[in-house]
Amino acid sequence: MLGRRALLTGLAAAAAACSRSERAAGSAPPSPRPASPNVRLLEWDIGPQPWGPGRAVVVVPTWGGDGARFPVLVALHGRGEAVKAPAEGAWGWPRDYAMVRAIDRMRAPPLSAPDYEGFVDAARMVALNAALAARPFGGLIVACPHLPDIRPATTGDVAAYSRLLRETLLPRVRAETPALPAPESTGLDGVSLGGVIALRIGLSSPDVFGAVGGLQPAVQEGQNAEWTALAQAARARRPGMALRLLTSHDDYFHDGITGISRAWRAAGIGHDFADVPGPHDYAFNRGPGSIELLAFHDRALARA
Repeated sequence: MLGRRALLTGLAAAAAACSRSERAAGSAPPSPRPASPNVRLLEWDIGPQPWGPGRAVVVVPTWGGDGARFPVLVALHGRGEAVKAPAEGAWGWPRDYAMVRAIDRMRAPPLSAPDYEGFVDAARMVALNAALAARPFGGLIVACPHLPDIRPATTGDVAAYSRLLRETLLPRVRAETPALPAPESTGLDGVSLGGVIALRIGLSSPDVFGAVGGLQPAVQEGQNAEWTALAQAARARRPGMALRLLTSHDDYFHDGITGISRAWRAAGIGHDFADVPGPHDYAFNRGPGSIELLAFHDRALARA
């Protein structure tokens, strides 16, 4: 288990890794856009924001016929994309984290070890394949907005970003895609920086979101009371809100996440929790990250 000194060391290493990856990315042309018969990819300008241009990529299923409607998941990327230009950062989940590939594979199970980039919890993979055999992947509209590099505890910045999601992005998704409009059909999740921002916004907006999660969210030890109070308040306003926390064995934020999960269990706040194999990096996002994100919200969000 990591102590506070190890955690701070890990945070510094994560920041350094982001800086190295950004220097490398800046010297190379953008990766090609993914393509799949299973989805349409929409690039949106969502207007000027206090931090710069607002951009989003929206992943829309192509199956189901003209009358098909789908739940909506807002998926927030990590810090590596936060420091990119917005038009590039918005491609974090669909392209850089291989979400489109994950959708293709979940449409044609069974999944196997390569789909997880080798970071496999065998029992968990078997259980997901059984679930997909019993009820095929239904599909989600995944809205992937650019997230600026904001501090989770900076209330003004988080509030402004929350307004963008609630008042600009979601209304446009519902107007321009076959989206189900109810809060019970709307989820919010993210990884690392995006995970902690998703938790803070989602738990503060139970009138908007019916499912809220965090993948390797960038929380720290000693924050259990704050996150427990937020979750209790959210459940008081929306008793059926689905909650999920996921960490990995070599996640920089492992101790903080597992501590919050224990505190939630002690407080009677039911939630999904998983501690799976893998590091805190792009390979994890391309494997377990996208798969876990899609699998949880495909089951948690209402389809009517």
